[in-house]
Amino acid sequence: MTIDKSLVTIAPKSFPAYEKAVQDSGSVLSPMSENVGALIWTDYSDPKGLEQLLSENPQVEFVQLPFAGVDAFQNVLHLPVRFACAKGAYREPVAEHALMLAMALGRVIPERVRANSWGRKFADSLYDANILIVGAGGITEELLKQLSPFRCDVTVVRNRAEAFPGATRTVQLAELDAHLPNADWVFLACSLTDSTRGLFDLERFKKMKPSAYFVNVARGAVVDTMDLVTALNEGIIAGAGVDVTEPEPLPDGHPLWSAKNVIVTPHTADTNAQVLRLFSIRIGENLDAYKGLGDWVGLVDPKLGY
Repeated sequence: MTIDKSLVTIAPKSFPAYEKAVQDSGSVLSPMSENVGALIWTDYSDPKGLEQLLSENPQVEFVQLPFAGVDAFQNVLHLPVRFACAKGAYREPVAEHALMLAMALGRVIPERVRANSWGRKFADSLYDANILIVGAGGITEELLKQLSPFRCDVTVVRNRAEAFPGATRTVQLAELDAHLPNADWVFLACSLTDSTRGLFDLERFKKMKPSAYFVNVARGAVVDTMDLVTALNEGIIAGAGVDVTEPEPLPDGHPLWSAKNVIVTPHTADTNAQVLRLFSIRIGENLDAYKGLGDWVGLVDPKLGY
């Protein structure tokens, strides 16, 4: 059996943009065979399908996933295969979306778009605000760039003690509770792992200022949704903007839809059109790396789960 590093399989569903990215990289699309060592897996909802395909094709050396979060694939990442994901590929649109949610909350846009009278005068500004961001990946890096004109004091919470470039301070996850009371805005931009699942519950919301806002562009399961509803309706926090929910899609009639000062967007921080274009760039980068012609981007650490 000889692996041909120019051959790539896309499964279970292909997209013209991905096929073009493969071809532009000088690789060749091929059905799965004993000669194919590179796979692009496109179905987030079917990790068992990926596991089965890999068990049937032990010659596969590299799997590219088009998702920034790979929490659904935790049971597959232990296999002796190099996995890469799309972390960092969608950083610009997701950070832009997070900033939009934050600014809309500060200007009470949820209230104003429903208003039918002149109403109160109210606004909170990002200028000179205290910002706390949970997560230290590409989205956070991009968000810091976008926040730079606002002269914010930014605390980044991450797993490692290593300083995050552009942040005022960097702390570890164990120090989160000590810094929450100072934050005017809290952003979630972290991966979903065992240590972040359910990270924000009612007790954590109670550590925030009643005037503070909460933005989640990470994963819905990082937050206890019903506790978020309680925090909003009881005035424990001032407002929330979420692009991800648990469950997802958020069912019609769910209490979060009618909670006070909330914006729910349907996981559209990165739309399909954006994802196809940006991920196509990542495909080319990593197929070059697979052939020894460049550096890997977005490799997954199986121990960390992202």
